[in-house]
Amino acid sequence: MSDLQFADEVLDRLQERHPRFDGRSYIFVLQALHSVIKSLEEPRHVSGKELSEGVKQLALDRFGPMARTVLEHWGIHDTDDVGRVVFAMVEQGILIKQDGDQLQDFTDIFDFEEVFELNYPWEAQP
Repeated sequence: MSDLQFADEVLDRLQERHPRFDGRSYIFVLQALHSVIKSLEEPRHVSGKELSEGVKQLALDRFGPMARTVLEHWGIHDTDDVGRVVFAMVEQGILIKQDGDQLQDFTDIFDFEEVFELNYPWEAQP
């Protein structure tokens, strides 16, 4: 089985168990995690807050003023949903959690309307 076939099977399982999220939501959260880890001086465990902030920054960088629309189209409406995506991947063995990690670590980190619309950083974009 090729890596691509394996990835497709894993995404299919994730979507079957959690149909609310588009397959792209999992890939995007993994990319945000990679981006956060890459920004650290040394690799270490990333908190729910750090990953949520990473999702926010990557969404703003990639999708600009359409960030909220894209994330919501994929089923991510708030930071709690970021946590649900993460824990779905933990359940499938894609990610590993530490003993103290819980879904509540992602609760109310920021408000999507506030960061993606009301306080959109128009001047900060290249």
